[in-house]
Amino acid sequence: MSGLFPLPRAEVAPGAVHVPGWLSLEEQRELVVACRRWAVGPVPLRQTRLPGGGVMSVRSVGVGWHWEPYRYVRTADGVPVAAFPDWLGDLGRRALVAAYGGQGAGDGYAPDMALVNFYDHAARMGMHQDREERSAAPVVSLSIGDSCVFRLGNTENRGRPYTDVELGSGDLFVFGGPSRFAYHGVPRVRPGTGDPATGLAGGRLNITLRETGLA
Repeated sequence: MSGLFPLPRAEVAPGAVHVPGWLSLEEQRELVVACRRWAVGPVPLRQTRLPGGGVMSVRSVGVGWHWEPYRYVRTADGVPVAAFPDWLGDLGRRALVAAYGGQGAGDGYAPDMALVNFYDHAARMGMHQDREERSAAPVVSLSIGDSCVFRLGNTENRGRPYTDVELGSGDLFVFGGPSRFAYHGVPRVRPGTGDPATGLAGGRLNITLRETGLA
């Protein structure tokens, strides 16, 4: 949990909901173990090179699909990516119930891709939209390790207005509905704020679950 008295669920913008401390410590540990397994392959964790020649500061690995700018593919370097496990889909449906309320909130949600990003103390994520999916289903974001500043912007451009949210270990953030295509990014990670009991000695893991709408 995020401290002795976790903060309440908060709607940051229409369709964008922050649920602090949603993942238990045991669930965080289990996700760290799974992410370590995915990180070594079959398609390993890597820094993505952008079409303009820049290299992203985060290291990423895809589950179910591989993300390359700016599309999803089933293979990378001729190797099929790791399969998307059923239990991760179940976790995504539970997340929608927690974020949006009511047992029916997760009905019909069928994520088939997880993008795992690892941030070291110097990593950042510029403002961007998640637009490669053909589905407008919500994106479920899970944080483990060091806290960060998560910046949720508007749907028109990378500038203001935006809202900065502190995401800690175990926090859930869901953006869907009117906020599904909002620009968002991570301008700062706070080193040394994570709990080693999660199994992550340093840095931040972010797991986002997406419904691609692809066959």
